[in-house]
Amino acid sequence: MSDLTGPAPVPALGGAAFDGYVRIAEAPQGAMFTLRGDLSSAALKTAATKLAAVDMPEQGRVALNGERALAWMSPDELLLLAPWAEHASVVAQLDAALDDPALNWVDVSQARARFAISGPDGLVREVAAKLAPVDFSPSAFTPGSFRRSRIGQVAGAFWCPGPGRIEVVCFRSVAEYVFTLLRDAARPGSEVRLYA
Repeated sequence: MSDLTGPAPVPALGGAAFDGYVRIAEAPQGAMFTLRGDLSSAALKTAATKLAAVDMPEQGRVALNGERALAWMSPDELLLLAPWAEHASVVAQLDAALDDPALNWVDVSQARARFAISGPDGLVREVAAKLAPVDFSPSAFTPGSFRRSRIGQVAGAFWCPGPGRIEVVCFRSVAEYVFTLLRDAARPGSEVRLYA
């Protein structure tokens, strides 16, 4: 079992970063939970929105509040993010709130890696578009958008907190592969100005 009171886990790649025509940086580890069940369930909705301090997101959206977020992953799945300092508290609250066997949650904090792509908005979108079959145009991938997709040959998800930034989450076991793809997509000289 993970240490619920200790320091945040070490990022998969030790905080790797690359400054190309946009910046690629591994994000610090936070608390991350997958919640499964009927999304219209009052218990699930109340627990999720209270812990993230946001409203329930619509399909394909993420609701953001500082280091907290709640993302719509599928018709029966949410992704909850919180600061690592609140990890033990979130675990206790989820245990207490989701006692119905049809509502499940899993702590995936140490099983995922996160990256941020930051820089000029059009170039940030271009780097993401090189790697995933998602429409990253400003009209389709607006702030608050969330998409599960592929990153090269592996599963991942993308969200847009605001202009000039896209965040990426993947399995920790493929963090080096995803970072390499992101780094290569951001190498100076490889710009295509798709969204310029």
